[in-house]
Amino acid sequence: MSKVSYYTAEGLKKLKDELEHLKSVMRPKASQDIADARDKGDLSENAEYDAAKEAQGLLEMRIAKLEEVYSNARLIDESQLDVSKVLVLSNVKIKNQSNGMEMKYTLVAESEADLKTGKISVTSPIGKGLLGKSVGEVAEITVPNGVLKFEILEISRD
Repeated sequence: MSKVSYYTAEGLKKLKDELEHLKSVMRPKASQDIADARDKGDLSENAEYDAAKEAQGLLEMRIAKLEEVYSNARLIDESQLDVSKVLVLSNVKIKNQSNGMEMKYTLVAESEADLKTGKISVTSPIGKGLLGKSVGEVAEITVPNGVLKFEILEISRD
């Protein structure tokens, strides 16, 4: 049974673009690499041919995996999301109660997480701890280093 994944329109487009690139550019290139290696002579001692076949196999596995993910992808309807609670696609401003540091994150699907741009996964410990909380509530999040307490200061949507 496949796992359903939720995506923003941007994330779903990125997934589709990658899949199309692998199918339309990389697949023909892999076939051409095999043909070029085959033209070089004896296949029983042709390491270039073996490497090209292995690369093609890995490419086909990647394409199959992405097709499965894409077929189980669901687009998140942002207009239906509640702004009073932390949900997927919420912009959350939180305050670490131990050091007073304020941070702002956007909660996204696991496949779209990117800490550099402030996007954290809803399946991460912090993401799970924040889900369902409202402004003013304190989220106690168990991390390998202990328990962190974050006060939710603000919830918004773009």
